[in-house]
Amino acid sequence: MKLLRIITLTTLTFIFANIAFAQHLQFNNPLAEKRADPWVYKTDDGTYYLIASVPEYDRIVLRRANTINGLKDAPEKELWHKHATGVMGHHIWAPELHRIDGKWYIYFAAGEAEKIWNIRMWVLSNDSEDPMKGEWKEEGQIKTQRESFSLDATTFEHNGKRYLIWAQNVRGGQHGTGLVLSEMKNPTTLTGPEVVIGPEVVITEPDFSWEKVKYNVNEGPAVLKKNGKIFVTYSASATNDNYCIGLLWIDENTDLLDAANWHKSPAPVFHSNADLKRYGPGHNSFSTAEDGETTIMIYHARDYKEIVGNELSDPNRATRARVVEWTESGFPDFMQNLGD
Repeated sequence: MKLLRIITLTTLTFIFANIAFAQHLQFNNPLAEKRADPWVYKTDDGTYYLIASVPEYDRIVLRRANTINGLKDAPEKELWHKHATGVMGHHIWAPELHRIDGKWYIYFAAGEAEKIWNIRMWVLSNDSEDPMKGEWKEEGQIKTQRESFSLDATTFEHNGKRYLIWAQNVRGGQHGTGLVLSEMKNPTTLTGPEVVIGPEVVITEPDFSWEKVKYNVNEGPAVLKKNGKIFVTYSASATNDNYCIGLLWIDENTDLLDAANWHKSPAPVFHSNADLKRYGPGHNSFSTAEDGETTIMIYHARDYKEIVGNELSDPNRATRARVVEWTESGFPDFMQNLGD
């Protein structure tokens, strides 16, 4: 009984310590000025890497630190530059850094120098232990069943299988983008793009009015696994103050490649808040705080509403961080009415 009491008190101390940590955690926002579509990767030894789109859309840069706040003043290194002609020559967008089977990969979107909206998904790889060192090799395009506008690839593992989710124009014309899911054969190849009716499944398309402001958009997926579910956040509408975050979820024990198993929130879970001077939040990723427990959302937003010219030409989407809480029913709470 005494041993049980000690274990119970130790467990409670741990729980309350983590709650206190989350409640008092503050970030030196913005973490990175003029850095959109941010992705933070945390290694097993606690190192944080930040990779994101630059306003010039011409290169891939990386910074690292031992803390999330440390990313703010961390030196940045250019890893790769766009091609002068041909593919990977324009619109270098939304890079993500992943460590898979002891090797580094960067997934990113790029257009062609001569046809800038012919945007597809591409991969770089690096054998070095340190992603800031070594040589980044061009692995080529991720081929999909549909040869169309595609971007924002993210990858995750579940039950021993690796999957890719990305945004793609699945209906042609002006229908915009939905999110597509596929199992992967390896980190650079899907399981069967040559199959006419195969494993690529559309798990969401713009259905609601808030997903269709100026453009019909579902893009920027990010995966969060917790409480027996797989959650996928995504961004919707134009990249101005209408940009916002939606939420999908699925039971982790069901078939991920059955679109009927996916659920979708009818309203955005995170969106502009004028009182907090937060406009167009979106294209997020997830990490954990230094305690190894607290869920952190990394995202971009502007601190003003009015944009002169096209929103993609405005450079001031900044990388920010905030704590994600959890509801009693096991869903993420993005705390829409609280600042970072």
